[in-house]
Amino acid sequence: MTHRNTTPSTMRGAGIFLAQFASDDAPFNSLGSVSRWAADLGYGGIQVPAWDSRFIDLKKAANSKDYCDELIGICAQNGVVITELSTHLLGQLVAVHPAYDTLFDSFAPEQVHGKPWERQKWASEQMLHAAKASRNLGLDGSVSFTGALAFPYLYPWPQRPDGLIDEAFTELARRWRPILDAYEDNGVDVGFEIHPGEDVFDGITFEMFLEKLENHPRCCINYDPSHFLLQQLDYLQFIDIYHERISAFHVKDAEFNPSGRQGVYSGYQGWTNRAGRFRSLGDGQVDFAGIFSRLAQYGYDGWAVLEWECCLKSAEVGAAEGAPFIKRHIIETTDKAFDDFAGGSPDKAQLRGLLGLQDA
Repeated sequence: MTHRNTTPSTMRGAGIFLAQFASDDAPFNSLGSVSRWAADLGYGGIQVPAWDSRFIDLKKAANSKDYCDELIGICAQNGVVITELSTHLLGQLVAVHPAYDTLFDSFAPEQVHGKPWERQKWASEQMLHAAKASRNLGLDGSVSFTGALAFPYLYPWPQRPDGLIDEAFTELARRWRPILDAYEDNGVDVGFEIHPGEDVFDGITFEMFLEKLENHPRCCINYDPSHFLLQQLDYLQFIDIYHERISAFHVKDAEFNPSGRQGVYSGYQGWTNRAGRFRSLGDGQVDFAGIFSRLAQYGYDGWAVLEWECCLKSAEVGAAEGAPFIKRHIIETTDKAFDDFAGGSPDKAQLRGLLGLQDA
């Protein structure tokens, strides 16, 4: 596991996750043009979706350091660096409940559609490519999803048979263990985004997964407070509890406005009509001042990466507002105490005197 400081430290940022912006239209259709776009908006880093061939050939990146050096050079020329590879859609396919087979087939090549075991094998191979590609890119971390076998049984009605959830997490860990071992071999963390729809969707489920993995050093967390606010989970205390495992940070806002008609489950409504919905930075209810303070306190020195998902504001405006928002919130930490000027250089005799122990 990448060493994370236990004393205040300054995080890096601002970064931007490219997945929500990628398209066949310029400037969002190539690494060169999208990195220039990001830099022009004030971002210093880009988080690259590993499945998007417009930005990266993942297999080639896994097998060619020269190719990775080319990608690094393209980004450097435009004034940004790659913060992490995102493998969210690949990790999702490591574990898929049959209820979602058809829906998730779209994340995989056509030749494995309708073939869940072949799709899983393909996804696992892609995850192994991403481990090697991350190392070739000089990256110490990545971000992903766990996938889900148990999520359809989230609500305990009908009553779950004894052992069902334990079996699901045992199998989930069985599938991930060799992948995480490969990441260990390459010195790369996997920051799992704690997310509804995944078997790991809150702190307790992360603990269950980690236990089945025997506390694997590369099993980490991509911290995204928006999903916690929508669950009504204490996202500041989450940092207090799990800060040693937080290896990545998605800066995303959300709001929760329950009514007499809907609450957390939001009544199958579209995003604009949900009680809980994602917003652009500063437009929601997330306490980012508290979050950045907590992360600084615990020595998080990774990237702060904008993930834009807003049901109201345009992506272009959200991206333009994101970099200055993140930069305003990053705390440049100090190694001095504010009252150092009033301190002295006490010796042991003085200390014992202050405690009334002169004659002890």
